[in-house]
Amino acid sequence: MRVLVVTIVHDPRDARIRHREINALLNAGHHVTYAAPFSGYGLALPADGHAIDLPRAQGRRRIEAIRAARRLIAQSSHDYDIVLIHDPELLVAARASSSTVTVWDVHEDTAAAVTLKPWLPNALRKPTATIFTSIERNAESRFKLLLAETEYASRFTGKHPVVPNSTAVPDVVPSAGNDRVVYVGAVTRERGAFDLIEVGRQLRTHDIHTHVLGSADQATRDEMTAAHARGDIVWHGFVPNDQAMTIIEGSMAGLSLLHDEPNYRHSQPTKVLEYMAHGVPVITTPLPRAQSVVTTYSSGIVVPFNDPAAVVTAALALKSDDAQRTNYARNGHAAALADFNWDRDGAAFVDILATWVREASCAHTA
Repeated sequence: MRVLVVTIVHDPRDARIRHREINALLNAGHHVTYAAPFSGYGLALPADGHAIDLPRAQGRRRIEAIRAARRLIAQSSHDYDIVLIHDPELLVAARASSSTVTVWDVHEDTAAAVTLKPWLPNALRKPTATIFTSIERNAESRFKLLLAETEYASRFTGKHPVVPNSTAVPDVVPSAGNDRVVYVGAVTRERGAFDLIEVGRQLRTHDIHTHVLGSADQATRDEMTAAHARGDIVWHGFVPNDQAMTIIEGSMAGLSLLHDEPNYRHSQPTKVLEYMAHGVPVITTPLPRAQSVVTTYSSGIVVPFNDPAAVVTAALALKSDDAQRTNYARNGHAAALADFNWDRDGAAFVDILATWVREASCAHTA
């Protein structure tokens, strides 16, 4: 297949887009052109010649990026079998596609996510969420949809395949250590940025280091920088997913301290699965999916929302109990191998796209 992958919002190194879906397509022998905001994230275009730089849609500055994506899709979609878009902002631009199969990969609850956008005035958040809901429903009749979560199905009338945010799982992982905890993912207030800082401050008195791997938003960047300078945390900034997974191996615990926000309540935090896949015990807040996974597979500890002291207590319990720490690590790794393995889900993802291309080809020749 010839596949055009398009995003104007996500970092081109996004784990789901670049390290899971695109890799799955390439490994299966398909041809991928990746259109993304490389320069907008300070990145050079890959040297393979199969990448296109698009403007970055950021804050209130989105129109230019949407127009550029629309031009690209209108001019070149006929060169591809699939146009795979990753942002709700692209649903309008994707209407410029020719008869090519167009697929929207639904990453999040768009209407709920709008309530967390700091650049959008409070008075506009509810109306904007309503607009996005209408756009989503209209998109269902025009495009193919992939869902990252089973719970997203309730937003649509039809039945759409789910491609979960599972993760690559190594066959063998190092033992969980006892001197560092880690966090992987975007750093925002709602994702627990200030909780992480306080946890790091308290744990350093017990000779436990807190490593944070992820880019911070404008509202948390100064605090993260100051905490790093004090030595309360080790902030790595953005780290590509494959490198981040290598760094977290051997950690005492992986932290998922998301707050109780509507956009998170029906989602499986991918970081929880990534920690498990790499033999790292989990400490998570009680979001339904995260709590269910951790308790079902006995792979870590659930703590209350917004409670750094509880996180510290859980971390110290892991440090002092080698047997329990080892059991959580082993259970999590075994569960990821069996039930949350991208090797299986990635193959299914490629098969879904191939099926849609075959169906379109048959319809065209009929």
